[in-house]
Amino acid sequence: MFEFRLLKPHEVPWGTLDAFNDRVVFQTREWLDFIAESQNAAPVVAEIRDRDAVAGYFSGLVVRKFGMRILGSSFPGWTTPYIGFNVLPAYSRSALLAPLTQWAFRELRCVHLEVSDRWFLTNDGEQAQADSSAYETYKSDLTRSEDELFKGMDSACRRCIRKAEKTGLVVEESHDLAFADEYYAQLKDVFAKQGKVPTYPVERVRTLLKHMLATGRLLAVRARNPEGRCIATSLYPGMNDTAFFWGNASWRSEQQWRPNELLHWYALRYWKARGVKLFDWGGGGTYKEKYGVEPYVVPWFYKSKYRALTTIRNEARALFYKSQRFIGRLHGVDQRPVPTPADS
Repeated sequence: MFEFRLLKPHEVPWGTLDAFNDRVVFQTREWLDFIAESQNAAPVVAEIRDRDAVAGYFSGLVVRKFGMRILGSSFPGWTTPYIGFNVLPAYSRSALLAPLTQWAFRELRCVHLEVSDRWFLTNDGEQAQADSSAYETYKSDLTRSEDELFKGMDSACRRCIRKAEKTGLVVEESHDLAFADEYYAQLKDVFAKQGKVPTYPVERVRTLLKHMLATGRLLAVRARNPEGRCIATSLYPGMNDTAFFWGNASWRSEQQWRPNELLHWYALRYWKARGVKLFDWGGGGTYKEKYGVEPYVVPWFYKSKYRALTTIRNEARALFYKSQRFIGRLHGVDQRPVPTPADS
Protein backbone atom coordinates (compact mmCIF):
# COMPACT_ATOMS: atom_id res chain seq x y z
CA MET A 1 0.00 0.00 0.00
CA PHE A 2 1.56 3.28 -1.14
CA GLU A 3 0.96 6.55 0.65
CA PHE A 4 1.37 9.96 -0.98
CA ARG A 5 2.28 12.85 1.32
CA LEU A 6 2.21 16.42 0.05
CA LEU A 7 5.45 18.17 0.96
CA LYS A 8 5.49 21.76 2.08
CA PRO A 9 7.85 23.99 0.07
CA HIS A 10 10.53 23.98 2.78
CA GLU A 11 10.32 20.16 3.06
CA VAL A 12 11.14 19.37 -0.56
CA PRO A 13 14.65 17.82 -0.74
CA TRP A 14 15.58 19.28 -4.12
CA GLY A 15 19.13 17.98 -3.98
CA THR A 16 17.94 14.45 -3.30
CA LEU A 17 15.41 14.66 -6.09
CA ASP A 18 17.92 15.96 -8.64
CA ALA A 19 20.19 13.01 -7.81
CA PHE A 20 17.65 10.44 -9.06
CA ASN A 21 18.89 8.68 -12.19
CA ASP A 22 15.43 8.94 -13.79
CA ARG A 23 15.23 12.70 -13.24
CA VAL A 24 14.49 14.97 -16.25
CA VAL A 25 14.73 18.74 -16.49
CA PHE A 26 10.94 19.18 -16.46
CA GLN A 27 10.85 17.93 -12.85
CA THR A 28 13.32 20.49 -11.49
CA ARG A 29 12.34 23.28 -9.15
CA GLU A 30 13.08 25.94 -11.76
CA TRP A 31 11.02 24.29 -14.49
CA LEU A 32 8.06 23.80 -12.14
CA ASP A 33 8.35 27.49 -11.20
CA PHE A 34 8.29 28.35 -14.93
CA ILE A 35 5.05 26.41 -15.40
CA ALA A 36 3.58 27.84 -12.20
CA GLU A 37 4.15 31.42 -13.33
CA SER A 38 3.10 30.94 -16.95
CA GLN A 39 -0.02 28.88 -16.11
CA ASN A 40 -1.02 30.43 -12.76
CA ALA A 41 -0.59 26.99 -11.19
CA ALA A 42 0.62 25.68 -7.84
CA PRO A 43 3.57 23.22 -7.80
CA VAL A 44 2.99 19.90 -6.06
CA VAL A 45 5.76 17.59 -4.83
CA ALA A 46 4.72 14.47 -2.94
CA GLU A 47 6.74 11.90 -1.09
CA ILE A 48 5.70 8.32 -1.89
CA ARG A 49 6.05 5.92 1.02
CA ASP A 50 5.93 2.15 1.04
CA ARG A 51 5.20 1.57 4.74
CA ASP A 52 8.32 2.91 6.49
CA ALA A 53 10.43 3.35 3.35
CA VAL A 54 10.52 6.16 0.80
CA ALA A 55 9.77 4.67 -2.62
CA GLY A 56 10.14 7.90 -4.53
CA TYR A 57 8.52 11.23 -5.35
CA PHE A 58 5.84 12.68 -7.60
CA SER A 59 5.94 16.15 -9.19
CA GLY A 60 3.18 18.13 -10.84
CA LEU A 61 1.05 21.26 -10.56
CA VAL A 62 -2.53 22.02 -9.62
CA VAL A 63 -4.36 24.46 -11.87
CA ARG A 64 -7.94 25.71 -11.92
CA LYS A 65 -9.97 25.41 -15.13
CA PHE A 66 -13.56 26.67 -15.08
CA GLY A 67 -13.46 26.62 -11.29
CA MET A 68 -12.33 22.97 -11.12
CA ARG A 69 -9.04 21.77 -9.68
CA ILE A 70 -6.86 19.75 -12.07
CA LEU A 71 -3.58 17.98 -11.33
CA GLY A 72 -1.22 18.06 -14.29
CA SER A 73 2.05 16.22 -14.67
CA SER A 74 2.09 17.47 -17.44
CA PHE A 75 -0.97 19.06 -19.10
CA PRO A 76 -1.82 20.09 -22.69
CA GLY A 77 -0.63 23.58 -23.51
CA TRP A 78 2.18 23.69 -20.93
CA THR A 79 4.93 23.18 -23.55
CA THR A 80 6.23 20.43 -21.28
CA PRO A 81 5.97 16.89 -22.66
CA TYR A 82 6.24 14.93 -19.42
CA ILE A 83 6.94 15.24 -15.69
CA GLY A 84 5.79 12.26 -13.61
CA PHE A 85 7.64 10.24 -10.98
CA ASN A 86 11.11 9.71 -9.59
CA VAL A 87 11.27 6.25 -8.03
CA LEU A 88 13.83 3.80 -6.72
CA PRO A 89 14.66 0.93 -9.13
CA ALA A 90 12.70 -1.64 -7.09
CA TYR A 91 9.36 0.06 -7.77
CA SER A 92 7.06 0.01 -10.80
CA ARG A 93 5.26 3.10 -12.03
CA SER A 94 2.20 1.01 -12.92
CA ALA A 95 1.58 0.36 -9.22
CA LEU A 96 1.67 4.08 -8.41
CA LEU A 97 -1.01 5.45 -10.74
CA ALA A 98 -4.03 4.08 -8.85
CA PRO A 99 -2.96 5.45 -5.44
CA LEU A 100 -1.97 8.72 -7.13
CA THR A 101 -5.48 9.02 -8.57
CA GLN A 102 -7.10 8.37 -5.21
CA TRP A 103 -4.82 10.88 -3.49
CA ALA A 104 -5.45 13.55 -6.14
CA PHE A 105 -9.23 13.17 -5.90
CA ARG A 106 -9.40 12.86 -2.10
CA GLU A 107 -6.56 14.92 -0.64
CA LEU A 108 -5.96 17.53 -3.35
CA ARG A 109 -9.70 17.80 -4.16
CA CYS A 110 -8.98 17.57 -7.87
CA VAL A 111 -11.60 16.32 -10.34
CA HIS A 112 -9.18 15.45 -13.14
CA LEU A 113 -5.54 14.47 -13.48
CA GLU A 114 -3.08 13.89 -16.32
CA VAL A 115 0.31 12.20 -16.03
CA SER A 116 3.03 11.63 -18.59
CA ASP A 117 6.35 10.11 -17.58
CA ARG A 118 9.31 9.32 -19.82
CA TRP A 119 9.57 5.86 -18.25
CA PHE A 120 5.92 4.83 -18.62
CA LEU A 121 5.04 1.61 -20.43
CA THR A 122 1.95 1.34 -22.62
CA ASN A 123 -0.04 -0.75 -20.13
CA ASP A 124 0.94 1.16 -16.98
CA GLY A 125 -2.49 2.82 -16.79
CA GLU A 126 -4.53 -0.40 -16.66
CA GLN A 127 -4.51 -0.85 -12.89
CA ALA A 128 -5.72 2.73 -12.41
CA GLN A 129 -8.31 2.29 -15.22
CA ALA A 130 -6.98 5.47 -16.80
CA ASP A 131 -7.60 6.65 -20.33
CA SER A 132 -4.53 7.07 -22.48
CA SER A 133 -3.07 9.00 -25.35
CA ALA A 134 0.58 9.47 -26.23
CA TYR A 135 3.31 12.01 -26.71
CA GLU A 136 4.75 11.06 -30.10
CA THR A 137 8.19 12.31 -30.94
CA TYR A 138 11.58 11.25 -32.30
CA LYS A 139 14.88 10.54 -30.57
CA SER A 140 18.59 10.54 -31.36
CA ASP A 141 21.04 8.21 -29.63
CA LEU A 142 23.85 10.46 -28.41
CA THR A 143 25.96 7.51 -27.26
CA ARG A 144 26.99 7.24 -30.91
CA SER A 145 30.08 9.12 -32.05
CA GLU A 146 29.75 12.52 -33.73
CA ASP A 147 30.81 10.91 -36.98
CA GLU A 148 28.08 8.27 -36.68
CA LEU A 149 25.46 10.90 -35.85
CA PHE A 150 26.43 12.99 -38.86
CA LYS A 151 26.58 10.05 -41.27
CA GLY A 152 23.16 8.91 -40.01
CA MET A 153 21.55 12.08 -41.37
CA ASP A 154 20.14 12.33 -44.88
CA SER A 155 22.73 13.43 -47.41
CA ALA A 156 20.71 16.58 -48.13
CA CYS A 157 20.76 17.46 -44.43
CA ARG A 158 24.52 16.99 -44.25
CA ARG A 159 24.92 19.28 -47.27
CA CYS A 160 22.83 21.95 -45.54
CA ILE A 161 25.06 21.86 -42.48
CA ARG A 162 28.22 22.03 -44.57
CA LYS A 163 26.77 24.94 -46.58
CA ALA A 164 25.95 26.86 -43.41
CA GLU A 165 29.48 26.38 -42.11
CA LYS A 166 31.18 27.27 -45.41
CA THR A 167 29.14 30.44 -45.96
CA GLY A 168 30.17 31.83 -42.59
CA LEU A 169 27.16 31.34 -40.33
CA VAL A 170 28.10 31.71 -36.68
CA VAL A 171 26.36 29.94 -33.78
CA GLU A 172 26.25 32.02 -30.62
CA GLU A 173 25.14 30.88 -27.18
CA SER A 174 22.84 33.38 -25.50
CA HIS A 175 22.70 34.28 -21.84
CA ASP A 176 20.44 37.34 -22.06
CA LEU A 177 16.68 37.75 -21.68
CA ALA A 178 16.48 39.78 -24.92
CA PHE A 179 16.76 36.43 -26.71
CA ALA A 180 13.04 35.90 -26.04
CA ASP A 181 11.97 38.77 -28.28
CA GLU A 182 14.28 37.69 -31.12
CA TYR A 183 12.95 34.15 -30.90
CA TYR A 184 9.30 35.18 -30.77
CA ALA A 185 9.50 37.57 -33.73
CA GLN A 186 10.90 34.73 -35.82
CA LEU A 187 8.35 32.28 -34.38
CA LYS A 188 5.48 34.46 -35.62
CA ASP A 189 7.02 34.27 -39.08
CA VAL A 190 7.21 30.45 -38.80
CA PHE A 191 3.51 30.19 -37.90
CA ALA A 192 2.48 32.71 -40.53
CA LYS A 193 3.68 30.48 -43.35
CA GLN A 194 1.28 27.81 -42.02
CA GLY A 195 -1.61 30.24 -41.79
CA LYS A 196 -1.50 30.26 -37.98
CA VAL A 197 -0.30 32.25 -35.00
CA PRO A 198 1.90 31.00 -32.12
CA THR A 199 0.11 28.87 -29.52
CA TYR A 200 1.68 30.82 -26.64
CA PRO A 201 2.61 34.48 -26.00
CA VAL A 202 6.10 35.97 -25.86
CA GLU A 203 5.75 36.13 -22.07
CA ARG A 204 6.00 32.32 -22.02
CA VAL A 205 9.50 32.49 -23.50
CA ARG A 206 10.56 35.35 -21.23
CA THR A 207 9.40 33.37 -18.20
CA LEU A 208 11.28 30.27 -19.38
CA LEU A 209 14.51 32.20 -19.74
CA LYS A 210 14.05 33.97 -16.39
CA HIS A 211 13.80 30.69 -14.52
CA MET A 212 16.10 28.44 -16.55
CA LEU A 213 19.00 30.37 -18.11
CA ALA A 214 21.03 30.65 -14.92
CA THR A 215 20.71 26.94 -14.14
CA GLY A 216 22.93 25.73 -16.97
CA ARG A 217 20.10 23.38 -18.00
CA LEU A 218 18.89 25.44 -20.96
CA LEU A 219 20.85 25.96 -24.16
CA ALA A 220 19.69 29.10 -25.99
CA VAL A 221 21.44 29.62 -29.31
CA ARG A 222 21.16 32.02 -32.22
CA ALA A 223 22.61 31.84 -35.72
CA ARG A 224 24.06 34.98 -37.29
CA ASN A 225 24.65 35.46 -41.00
CA PRO A 226 27.97 36.87 -42.31
CA GLU A 227 26.59 40.40 -41.84
CA GLY A 228 25.98 39.69 -38.17
CA ARG A 229 22.18 39.62 -38.28
CA CYS A 230 20.39 37.06 -36.07
CA ILE A 231 18.46 34.89 -38.53
CA ALA A 232 17.50 31.86 -36.40
CA THR A 233 17.08 30.92 -32.75
CA SER A 234 16.60 27.67 -30.82
CA LEU A 235 16.03 26.45 -27.26
CA TYR A 236 17.18 23.08 -25.90
CA PRO A 237 16.72 22.18 -22.19
CA GLY A 238 18.54 19.19 -20.77
CA MET A 239 19.66 17.38 -17.62
CA ASN A 240 21.29 14.10 -16.67
CA ASP A 241 21.02 11.70 -19.64
CA THR A 242 18.23 13.47 -21.60
CA ALA A 243 18.03 16.71 -23.60
CA PHE A 244 15.13 18.17 -25.56
CA PHE A 245 14.31 20.31 -28.55
CA TRP A 246 11.90 22.90 -27.09
CA GLY A 247 11.61 25.41 -29.91
CA ASN A 248 13.19 26.76 -33.08
CA ALA A 249 12.42 29.74 -35.30
CA SER A 250 13.97 31.55 -38.24
CA TRP A 251 13.20 34.25 -40.77
CA ARG A 252 11.76 32.82 -43.98
CA SER A 253 13.77 35.30 -46.02
CA GLU A 254 17.03 33.93 -44.58
CA GLN A 255 16.44 30.19 -44.71
CA GLN A 256 18.64 29.76 -47.77
CA TRP A 257 21.56 29.98 -45.32
CA ARG A 258 20.30 26.75 -43.69
CA PRO A 259 20.60 28.06 -40.11
CA ASN A 260 18.12 25.61 -38.55
CA GLU A 261 20.10 22.53 -39.53
CA LEU A 262 23.27 24.13 -38.18
CA LEU A 263 21.63 24.97 -34.83
CA HIS A 264 20.29 21.43 -34.37
CA TRP A 265 23.71 19.96 -35.18
CA TYR A 266 25.29 22.32 -32.64
CA ALA A 267 22.77 21.26 -29.96
CA LEU A 268 23.34 17.55 -30.56
CA ARG A 269 27.08 17.98 -30.08
CA TYR A 270 26.67 20.35 -27.12
CA TRP A 271 24.56 17.94 -25.10
CA LYS A 272 26.55 14.89 -26.15
CA ALA A 273 29.70 16.55 -24.78
CA ARG A 274 27.89 16.94 -21.44
CA GLY A 275 27.08 13.25 -21.10
CA VAL A 276 23.55 13.24 -22.45
CA LYS A 277 22.57 9.90 -23.99
CA LEU A 278 19.14 10.61 -25.49
CA PHE A 279 18.00 13.67 -27.44
CA ASP A 280 14.21 14.06 -27.60
CA TRP A 281 13.13 16.01 -30.69
CA GLY A 282 10.13 17.60 -28.97
CA GLY A 283 7.20 16.05 -30.81
CA GLY A 284 6.29 15.04 -34.33
CA GLY A 285 7.07 16.62 -37.69
CA THR A 286 8.32 14.61 -40.63
CA TYR A 287 11.01 17.21 -41.36
CA LYS A 288 12.89 15.84 -38.33
CA GLU A 289 13.38 12.47 -40.02
CA LYS A 290 16.25 13.86 -42.08
CA TYR A 291 18.36 13.98 -38.91
CA GLY A 292 18.53 10.18 -38.76
CA VAL A 293 16.09 9.90 -35.87
CA GLU A 294 14.03 7.02 -34.47
CA PRO A 295 10.30 7.20 -33.56
CA TYR A 296 9.74 7.55 -29.84
CA VAL A 297 6.42 7.31 -27.97
CA VAL A 298 5.74 8.20 -24.33
CA PRO A 299 2.34 7.13 -22.90
CA TRP A 300 0.13 9.87 -21.44
CA PHE A 301 -2.56 8.83 -18.94
CA TYR A 302 -5.55 10.84 -17.74
CA LYS A 303 -8.57 10.21 -15.56
CA SER A 304 -11.57 12.22 -14.41
CA LYS A 305 -13.57 11.85 -11.23
CA TYR A 306 -16.65 12.34 -13.41
CA ARG A 307 -16.70 10.66 -16.83
CA ALA A 308 -18.26 13.66 -18.57
CA LEU A 309 -15.10 15.67 -17.87
CA THR A 310 -13.02 13.30 -19.99
CA THR A 311 -15.34 13.89 -22.96
CA ILE A 312 -15.14 17.66 -22.47
CA ARG A 313 -11.36 17.44 -22.20
CA ASN A 314 -10.99 15.61 -25.52
CA GLU A 315 -13.40 17.91 -27.36
CA ALA A 316 -11.71 21.02 -25.97
CA ARG A 317 -8.29 19.86 -27.14
CA ALA A 318 -9.56 19.19 -30.66
CA LEU A 319 -11.26 22.60 -30.75
CA PHE A 320 -8.03 24.33 -29.72
CA TYR A 321 -6.10 23.07 -32.73
CA LYS A 322 -8.95 23.92 -35.10
CA SER A 323 -9.06 27.43 -33.70
CA GLN A 324 -5.45 28.19 -34.64
CA ARG A 325 -6.25 28.63 -38.32
CA PHE A 326 -9.29 30.78 -37.51
CA ILE A 327 -7.19 33.01 -35.24
CA GLY A 328 -4.66 33.31 -38.04
CA ARG A 329 -7.40 34.69 -40.30
CA LEU A 330 -8.40 37.24 -37.67
CA HIS A 331 -4.80 38.42 -37.49
CA GLY A 332 -4.62 38.77 -41.26
CA VAL A 333 -2.25 35.85 -41.78
CA ASP A 334 -1.94 34.68 -45.38
CA GLN A 335 -4.00 31.48 -45.74
CA ARG A 336 -2.66 30.39 -49.13
CA PRO A 337 -0.70 27.15 -49.31
CA VAL A 338 2.99 27.63 -48.65
CA PRO A 339 5.96 25.37 -49.35
CA THR A 340 6.87 22.84 -46.67
CA PRO A 341 9.43 24.55 -44.43
CA ALA A 342 12.94 23.21 -44.23
CA ASP A 343 12.55 23.38 -40.46
CA SER A 344 10.20 24.84 -37.90
